[in-house]
Amino acid sequence: MDNETARAAPADCPRCHKPAELCVCDAIAPIDNRVSLLILQHPQEKDRALGTARLAALNFRDAMVKVGLSWPSLKKILGRDVDPHRWAVLYLGSAKPAAHGRDIVAIDRKGEPERNQDALLRDIEGVIVLDGNWSQAKALWWRNPWMLKCRRVILAPKHPSRYGRLRREPRREGLSTIEAAAMVLSRLEGRPEIETALTASFDRLLARYRATQRDDRAGAGSTG
Repeated sequence: MDNETARAAPADCPRCHKPAELCVCDAIAPIDNRVSLLILQHPQEKDRALGTARLAALNFRDAMVKVGLSWPSLKKILGRDVDPHRWAVLYLGSAKPAAHGRDIVAIDRKGEPERNQDALLRDIEGVIVLDGNWSQAKALWWRNPWMLKCRRVILAPKHPSRYGRLRREPRREGLSTIEAAAMVLSRLEGRPEIETALTASFDRLLARYRATQRDDRAGAGSTG
């Protein structure tokens, strides 16, 4: 790319880090969330055009995105004292959420549902979402053993991800990061408007992405 082209190309949005044609930040009104959101992003995931980690975080006043492979503790990430037992890690692994008959399930180390689900979920003050594909999420889980001190939760979505054919998931329960954050915080706080707001942000991103793809195809067809 020459200097003239570089000067003409629009800069990525400093908030969502996406190209201007994919940015939907102007329509976001941050939500005052009671349950904190921490997104741990695998380094190989951060440059994806359709990645949703930063978009999810922008929808909340109390949210953070950290990029890396391992951290010594939850306290080090947050920069403050915290009780890990009151934080939950959203990690599906080999668990089968549909078998439990709930939208969100707290499970033990064997993948079995914990007792007193309502009490355990009500006590959660923060949620950790692992951002990456299945193998990347697994790497984050195994490289951060302090996560075993947290509650582990899984989701059982009634519908597949809105990614559709744009980004296929190996299991039906697979959701984008923004969909997972929307579902878990909406359920934990009992506020369906959280899921509505984040779904709207995601839909706007997908619409803009599809529009750019159509424009690219149209441009390619008109050359030559």
